[in-house]
Amino acid sequence: MSAARTSRTPLPGIGVRYDLTTREHRHLSVVAHRDGSRTLSAYRRDDPDACALSVHLTGQEAEALVDALTPTHHSPTLLSTTELGLVAERIELSGTSHWNGRLLGDTRMRTETGVSIVAVLRRAEAIPSPGPGFRLAGGDTLIVIGTREGVDAAAAILGRE
Repeated sequence: MSAARTSRTPLPGIGVRYDLTTREHRHLSVVAHRDGSRTLSAYRRDDPDACALSVHLTGQEAEALVDALTPTHHSPTLLSTTELGLVAERIELSGTSHWNGRLLGDTRMRTETGVSIVAVLRRAEAIPSPGPGFRLAGGDTLIVIGTREGVDAAAAILGRE
C-alpha cells in the first residue's frame, strides 16, 4: 500500500494550499486562508482538475473537523479528561468583550470557576500557562480545563461584554 502524497503551495495574499493524493488516487486540497478560514475541495476521480465538492469552513468549523478526524481516544499520549470528570475546551474572546485589554488575573477565573487556563492561542502563536499578568486581547482563544460546570461558567464570564 503506497503512502498518501502531499504538497504545500504558498498563495501570496491568500494563504497556503495543501494538496493530498490518497492511495486510491483521489485528489483533495485545503486552502488555509490568512483569516483562519479554510476551503476544503475534493476533485473528480475521472478528471482530477474538475472540482466535485468545495466547502468553505470558518476557523472554528475547521477545528471541529480536525477534532473529528483525530479523536483523542486514538492517541495513547493524550489524557482522556472525560474519564476524570473534566473537560477541555476552547473559548474565544470577542473583540467587544469586557476583558479585551485587561489582565487575565482580573477575571478571577480560577477562584470563580475552578478552571485552569492552560494556554492562549493568539494569531499563529500559542502562549502556554499564561499568568495573572497576561493581557487578554479580542480574538484570543483560551484553552481551559475543568469540570463541565466550571467551563460553562468560564465561558459566561469571558462572554461578558
